[in-house]
Amino acid sequence: MKRFPIPLALLLLTASLQSFSQTAASRVVEAGGTGKYSALMLTETSLPTHTVFRPKDLAPFGSKEKLPVIAWGNGACANSPWEHVNFLNEVASHGFLVIAIGPMPAESGERVRSSSKSSMLTDAIDWAIAQNADKNSPYYGKIDVSKIGVSGMSCGGLQTLEVAADPRITTIGVFNSGVLPTPGAGMPGMPAVTKEQLKKIHTPTLYLLGGPSDIAYNNGMDDFKQINHVPVFVANMDVGHGGTYAKPYGGEFAKAATAWYKWQLKGDKDAAKMFTGNTPGLAQSSGWTTDRKNLQ
Repeated sequence: MKRFPIPLALLLLTASLQSFSQTAASRVVEAGGTGKYSALMLTETSLPTHTVFRPKDLAPFGSKEKLPVIAWGNGACANSPWEHVNFLNEVASHGFLVIAIGPMPAESGERVRSSSKSSMLTDAIDWAIAQNADKNSPYYGKIDVSKIGVSGMSCGGLQTLEVAADPRITTIGVFNSGVLPTPGAGMPGMPAVTKEQLKKIHTPTLYLLGGPSDIAYNNGMDDFKQINHVPVFVANMDVGHGGTYAKPYGGEFAKAATAWYKWQLKGDKDAAKMFTGNTPGLAQSSGWTTDRKNLQ
């Protein structure tokens, strides 16, 4: 069979289409956030079930500085982070690899009705560890697999608690959430975790709640009361169950959460001051009330 050379124009077109396919499923949110590392929201072809938020430029990360991992569960157990895009993007801009449950939402931020499972949080951790070890991955050697956070809002907070015993996890965040008095009494699909699950937490824990008007306030404060075996910090801002996730750059919740992640996952001593000292820095910030246990 006679072979015909492939026209150069066709080769160029193919290369262009391949390049487009790699970059089309990405978007810059709020000019990349306010952190040191301008962030990008994207779909990774090796993990289409999740949305990744991370610094656009991975060159600064490697032997000297690595990307800690944060797996995120959404409110309402939604299979999309559409409500939390500003918040998650802002966190990522401070040098984190954030992996949220659900495919990347469209620019219009349309609601997604399908639900998710807690196991998708550990799927995110599995993927990050595999990427760090894969010589063909852009993340090769750039991820700190010894620093892994899991967090979530509302139902995502319950999902976080359901996987909290995973020994790979080094900190958790439970936001606008807490174990229900009657497990399984919430919306369909919510993890039926009990207060016994709190005993399985083995890492420093942050609760961010929306004050007495937050439907999860009593549940979250009761969790805090019952957690006595690990460092735990609870902070309330009277903004209700919706928090400040959709505010520009994730609002005050993003500032508090990012400081916690910087302390717990990067060892940032300045960020630690938000939660330590005779009067924690967050307690001195307008609108916040705080409490803590086992934190110096």
